[in-house]
Formats: sequence, C-alpha cells, structure tokens
Amino acid sequence: MTRYSIRKLGGEYVVLADDQSILKVASRRKAAKLVAEAAELLSVQSASPGEQEPTPDQSAVKGAKFLDGKGRFP
Repeated sequence: MTRYSIRKLGGEYVVLADDQSILKVASRRKAAKLVAEAAELLSVQSASPGEQEPTPDQSAVKGAKFLDGKGRFP
C-alpha cells in the first residue's frame, strides 16, 4: 500500500508517495485534501472486484485526441 506524506519545500508543499515527489501545491490544506481523496479512490478501487464490463448504458472509454493532431504529452 502506498504511504503518502506532505513536506514543506520553500513556499510550497510537496506531496510524496513512498518518498517519491508527485505533486506541488501552494497550501497545506489543499495537499491534505488531495492525499485524502487519492487514498479514498485507491481504497475504493482495491475493494471493487477487478475489471467489470460496462453496463449497456455506458460506452467504452476511448483515448483522447486533439483537433489539430499534435501531441501534447511526452
């Protein structure tokens, strides 16, 4: 299980997951809220039984595209 922590670095707060820096935010309150939400999402994900087939009223998730066709992410 991932261990989250928050460290102050200069004027920012850094969220760490198992000693790896993953996010910088301006306020400690925002960092704490994000850590709590991430932990909740991970617990819900681990509690649900594997991959489920989408129900008939749900469509499959498709990859995102940009209108101009240029890649934006490495």
